[in-house]
Order: sequence, then C-alpha cells, then structure tokens
Amino acid sequence: MAQKLKESRFDQQRDRILRAAAHCFNQKGYSGTSLKDVANLLGLTDPALYYYVRNKEELVYQCYVRAAALGREAMEQAVIDGSNGLEQARLYLRYHIEIMVGEKGPMAIMSEIPSLQPEHRDEVLRLSRKHSTGFEAILKQGISDGSIEPCDVRMTGNAIMGSINWIPKWFHGNEALAHRLADEFPKILSRGLVRDQIGAESND
Repeated sequence: MAQKLKESRFDQQRDRILRAAAHCFNQKGYSGTSLKDVANLLGLTDPALYYYVRNKEELVYQCYVRAAALGREAMEQAVIDGSNGLEQARLYLRYHIEIMVGEKGPMAIMSEIPSLQPEHRDEVLRLSRKHSTGFEAILKQGISDGSIEPCDVRMTGNAIMGSINWIPKWFHGNEALAHRLADEFPKILSRGLVRDQIGAESND
C-alpha cells in the first residue's frame, strides 16, 4: 500500500512537471527553455527536478510521449462513443480540445522533434504517425458509412490535426474561451466533412 502511494505521488508530481515544461516549451521553444525555468515555475529546486528527468532533451521527449498518450485517449473514447465516422471525428476533436484546455493541459506542441536524440525522435515520429493514421481511419469510416464526403483522407487529416495541434500556442487559460473552443472548433473543422445528401442521392 505504501509503495503504491509513493508511486502515485511520483506520477502526480511528474505530471505537474510535464505540464509546466509543456507551458515553457510552447512559449519559449526548446532552445529558449532551461530546466531552471521549469523548476522556477513549480517552485522546485534544481536537484528536485533532476529526480524526475536527467536533462532537457529527456524532458521534452517525455512531454511529447504524454501528448501522444492523451491524444490517443481522446481518439479511443471517440471511436467508442460515436455512431458513425462523422460523429467520431467531431467527438475526437472535442475530447482532444477539452484535454488541451482543461486540467490536463497544457500539452506540448511537437515542434522540436529534430532536437531529440535519434531513438527518441524515431519513437515520437512513430507515435505521431500512428495517431494520424487513426484519424484517417475515422475519416475512411465516415466515407464508407456515408456520413463524410469522399476526400483525400491524408490531406484532410493533416489540415484538421494541424489546426488543433497549435491551440496550446495561443490558448492561455481563459475558462470562457476554453468552453467556446470545445464547442465551436469541432463544428468549424468538421463542417467541410459533412456529406451533401442531395448530391449523394443523385449519384446513387
């Protein structure tokens, strides 16, 4: 029991560190952020921070792995909850945005992948591509079930994912804006996906 409690506290503090680091990296970039910046933001000493990460490269890598895990969590839930491809796409966007602007945010923008060590870079690229492939599968499902207009799923997926991935860059914690983002962005970004039923019927 004591060991589980210790692990829980470790995980909670580690998550606080990764959220603080994501904030710093999103605002200052990799080269402009130091471990001291992260420690100062949390009120920690440098040695306390080094208990969780060995260096800045490992810190940004862990931020990216966390971001990928949260995105995967949002997508898996959307696939479970959505009745068709279009609804799954909209729910994924909502769930992912809610994570970004909610208590689990901020998430790190994956803009510094070239700064990672080769093995970390390859792992993050693999996770990123897996996530993109998952969203493309949702689009394909929508095209198949008739809820989404036929489209180039790779191009469409990149356009939509690119729009939400940069939210942490300009969102700064306004609660009212957070609710608007979760409500409006999925509608805006999925509007072009909706199949024209009149046109579809005339083609059948």
